[in-house]
Amino acid sequence: MVKNELDALEHKLAQLAQVSQRLRSENHQLRQALAEIESKHRQCSDKIDSAKARLQNLLIQLPEDA
Repeated sequence: MVKNELDALEHKLAQLAQVSQRLRSENHQLRQALAEIESKHRQCSDKIDSAKARLQNLLIQLPEDA
């Protein structure tokens, strides 16, 4: 009986190790994806800020009575 219990426990531990490894890998992939998305977000924000500044400069240059 003890042998069967030990075998079952060993099997469960092996399964746990597999799940843990899979989750570590998935977590790593998600962190990479998040870093890429954050980088793209910063680029978009920079472009928006640049466009705002250009538009503000254009508005300043418009004649008052236009």
